[in-house]
Amino acid sequence: MENGKKIFFIIAVSLQIATFVQAQDLHFSQFFNAPLTINPANTGFIPDADYRLGASYRNQYSSILAAPYKTVSIFGDAQVLRNQIENGWLGLGGFILSDVAGSGGLRSTKVYGSIAYHQMLASSSLLTAGFNLGWANKRIDQSKLKFPDQFDGKFFDSNTPTDVVLVNNNVSYFDIQVGLNYAYFPNENVYINGGYSIHHVNRPQETFFSDNADSSKLSMRHIGFINALLKVNDRVILNPNAYYTTQAKSSEIVIGLNANYNLSGAGGATQLLAGLYYRGGDAIIPMVGFEVKFVRFTFSYDATTSSLRNYNNLQGASEFNIIRKGYYGDSNGDSRQVICPKF
Repeated sequence: MENGKKIFFIIAVSLQIATFVQAQDLHFSQFFNAPLTINPANTGFIPDADYRLGASYRNQYSSILAAPYKTVSIFGDAQVLRNQIENGWLGLGGFILSDVAGSGGLRSTKVYGSIAYHQMLASSSLLTAGFNLGWANKRIDQSKLKFPDQFDGKFFDSNTPTDVVLVNNNVSYFDIQVGLNYAYFPNENVYINGGYSIHHVNRPQETFFSDNADSSKLSMRHIGFINALLKVNDRVILNPNAYYTTQAKSSEIVIGLNANYNLSGAGGATQLLAGLYYRGGDAIIPMVGFEVKFVRFTFSYDATTSSLRNYNNLQGASEFNIIRKGYYGDSNGDSRQVICPKF
């Protein structure tokens, strides 16, 4: 990379970190493997198990930044009161998000608890409503930031005073999300699910620059998704996914397809996974993985297709995910109200 390009990129990234207030929320390319961060109505929305635990790790821009963006998520949810509520149940769960963004030391920590109510509308459809309440914290070390007015033509001089002043370097707030889900499953070979959620319903204040509440409220974020499980035969299940989100003036759309291949005959205890996704105007995302006895591992890689590829040589982000699903006690899923394709 030429020196001029390096300087331009460093300035752009520094400004992006310092003005993070209205940027997109934390997100994963494998959005379908972080269900509670997408929609609180996904809490307990588990068609093929009684409970699940999961973790995700994302490493972004490691090819161009000494301190790449790193995001970690841990979640868990379960179905409860299934024998006490006629044709319905509650979902309880929660998740933790942690993120470190670049050399500026911008750290985000979010902790949420979720609840959802699931009601069968008929023998082949399900409607869900949910919400979550969380606590979020963001903090930054301004001494690690460099701004354009500290650039002397060749280097950034941290001893040079800057006109950029942060009023706060540590902000915390409570946050609320709400969402709806609908699923349609006419037979054991077809399962279709769609949902819509609104994040930051209470529009909390989030800024490092000003205490003016009117100018620093976090914009609401809208998320819509649709997916399906389609059983082709006893060896193959297809899983198309589409996801769209918008917040302030930013938006993102991701579409793609996974395929599960059964390696173990009846029961599907061992499966091979492969998929390909596209984030509009930004990246192509191949994914591979495997599942062994209800534990699923997946890995994806963002190959940059935007103009940023001129700086990172297509090397966007790597992402790892693990999910463990299970049943209560001696339950094996035979009495479940919601059916979905399975081996």
